[in-house]
Amino acid sequence: MQVNFEHTDTFAGESNYSWVRRTTIDAPESISNRAIVRRAKAWAGLTGIRSVVESYGDVIAIRPRGICHVVFVTFGE
Repeated sequence: MQVNFEHTDTFAGESNYSWVRRTTIDAPESISNRAIVRRAKAWAGLTGIRSVVESYGDVIAIRPRGICHVVFVTFGE
């Protein structure tokens, strides 16, 4: 399964896309959402920073506290 990470800035709480970083990783089908969030935070350099994680079914949004950033996780083909 392919998992896509997208890291960007926010403005007034909404994604702004004045800059953006993207990558795709391969992950086993049995991987948990928690493990995916850990990998996404490590990739974005946010390990150890408390975050609010929102799951919308096909998208996971990771919003680190005190930083105007967001990481979106989507699942590809």
